[in-house]
Amino acid sequence: MQNPLIHVVQHLAPGGLEVMALELARAQAAQRPTLVLSLEGDADRALAAWPRLAQHREQLLFLGKRPGLDAALPARLVALFRRLKPWAVHTHHVGPLLYAGPAARLAGVKRRLHTEHDAWHLADAKRRAVVKLALRLARPVLVADAPHVAEAVREAIGVVPRVVLNGVDTLRFAPGDKAAARATLGLPAGRVILGVAARLEPVKGVDIAIAALALLRGDALLAVAGDGGQAAALQQQAQALGVADRVRFLGLVQDMAGFYQALDGYCLPSRNEGLPLALLEAQATGLGVVAARVGGVPAACDPHSAWLVATEDPVALALGMQSLLANRGGDPRGFVLAHASLAAAAGAYLKLAEEAA
Repeated sequence: MQNPLIHVVQHLAPGGLEVMALELARAQAAQRPTLVLSLEGDADRALAAWPRLAQHREQLLFLGKRPGLDAALPARLVALFRRLKPWAVHTHHVGPLLYAGPAARLAGVKRRLHTEHDAWHLADAKRRAVVKLALRLARPVLVADAPHVAEAVREAIGVVPRVVLNGVDTLRFAPGDKAAARATLGLPAGRVILGVAARLEPVKGVDIAIAALALLRGDALLAVAGDGGQAAALQQQAQALGVADRVRFLGLVQDMAGFYQALDGYCLPSRNEGLPLALLEAQATGLGVVAARVGGVPAACDPHSAWLVATEDPVALALGMQSLLANRGGDPRGFVLAHASLAAAAGAYLKLAEEAA
């Protein structure tokens, strides 16, 4: 492969950052060869755990990083970059920045980009020091994926990043046949269905959504796409609140466009977020959303159709759900087309890389 653009991530497991890197690589491949390099893991295990990766298989590289600090990894990355001669190296989050950023500079890669996808980790003094050191060593073009991330980076480390909003594929995520989508997922045709797509971990607040459902008037269902360490606890919570028959745990859903097409509205109850792709995907499919007002959520929402509520508040979320289902106005798809398309994000990063040479 001649002079590829290489996106570097810590691992390839289901998550917004990882999806964004894969989607950027796919979109940019029309103009330049692209690869996605995972510091951790190996291809067989990653593909088995996340079947979606199969469609990107020819673009993936895995380095099998050892747990903890891996002192040998920078030298391996320098050797890899010297062999592949990347046109650009684009790191995502602090681990890839620390290892691959300086390695790219040592290997003579002129175009180096780094994107911060959230800023919560910069509250820790040690993490701030690591990021500052890595930025001094790598000297990349620094980018934030949302205005609030840019402001947090500026306050924490005194550098003002460029801002490139996350984007989604508006051809893939588009309105479709609701009945067919529900049939594929085994969801009932005649019910009101709200959805949430998330890793089943505390930060994503799925427990708050289940608690809100128990307060919601009517017999609406909550469809949950995702898996994680809280799966059993969330099922027990639904049982304890008497809504087990109204919560459908779908596990990892490979066709996320079909998942959104099956819904009447989308819910994001997170306790912390960057700029969430799921909100953009849902709105691109034409859904109104109700979401906790955290992180970059306000920047990701159509102001005319979204309902923003306080986090950690099931009552507020239930009221937001009820309002969302009763007031379907605005143009959520139009908002995404205008502000957060994948094509715009991919092009903006290519332009920044060109300017960095």
